[in-house]
Amino acid sequence: MLSSVEIETPRSASLVAVAGRILRLVILCAVGYMVFDWLVLSSVTAPATYAECRDAGGACIAFLQDKWRLILFGLYPYDQQWRAAIATILILGLVATLAMPVFWQTRSRRRTLAAGSVACFALIWWLLFGGFGLSSVPLRNLSGLPMTLFMASVGLSVSFVLAILLALGRKSDMPLFRWICTGYIEFIRAIPLISALFLAVFVLPIVLPSDWDIPPLLRAIVAYVMFFSAYMAENIRGGLQALPLSQYAAAKAIGMTYWQAQKLVILPQAIRISLPSLINTSISGLKDTSLVMVVSMLDLLGTANAAKADANWQGLFLEAYLFVGIIYIMLCASMSYYGRWIEKRLQTGQRDTKNG
Repeated sequence: MLSSVEIETPRSASLVAVAGRILRLVILCAVGYMVFDWLVLSSVTAPATYAECRDAGGACIAFLQDKWRLILFGLYPYDQQWRAAIATILILGLVATLAMPVFWQTRSRRRTLAAGSVACFALIWWLLFGGFGLSSVPLRNLSGLPMTLFMASVGLSVSFVLAILLALGRKSDMPLFRWICTGYIEFIRAIPLISALFLAVFVLPIVLPSDWDIPPLLRAIVAYVMFFSAYMAENIRGGLQALPLSQYAAAKAIGMTYWQAQKLVILPQAIRISLPSLINTSISGLKDTSLVMVVSMLDLLGTANAAKADANWQGLFLEAYLFVGIIYIMLCASMSYYGRWIEKRLQTGQRDTKNG
């Protein structure tokens, strides 16, 4: 009897595994067909009305064909949206260029990259807000995808620089700087981002003098930077704490000053260690730009809500959210893939250095 059980048990387990795979395949095919039917076979394209979309029971592509420019560019002037489109492409291109390690390998390349980044940012600002031959567009009209990318790229870049200073300040031997940086980080981490945005957009104008007219977008970016710099500072501090004391001692032994040691020895290793958590924080920062919708600003999610509020298309929301969701998935997946790629590259370079 025992031998029979021992012989039959692996066979039964194999049959159960095969049955499970077949069941998963059937479910996947069924779900895939329903999605394909909703998105392609039963979809309704322009020209169509809401009633026709409702009766068809499929995706209302006509809604997206009518509202895609509103979703992507929001309140930006309709006849000037080509400027916002070019600026969006430039932002993505600039971020991709800054993320390539090949441009950071030598001092001359870094200088060229810095000069090119400043020039590209000036071009983006000129395209988005005008001047020097282009009609002016107020900051309050920046919305949709350009606003999401502008806020995330500027906010996270400044947050990273400020985070390095905060992390070093929290590890400083000078009590005053250590207390200030520690208090700042702990206070910011104790409040939600929506509270910081609310204070910056609605409360700060009441406190400041009446002649200080700071646009809401800039106030929101300041709150965004203050919030995520605290979290990035903790990521970097974790990398600093993971370094052995011998690294500090070695830098001091060869006569390096404090800032030389941080630039050439300590920070490169600390950032390499904290890279996964920094990428996670950056992905959260990109997604959290949607919170500005709560303080009456139209990011990509806010323009999707504005599009579905049209009386001619009331009741349609899935198509708009699916469209926006695909954009967010593409952006976040790209950042996640870059994080894995750069981490693998750094680990490979570290192994090559050790072997050499």
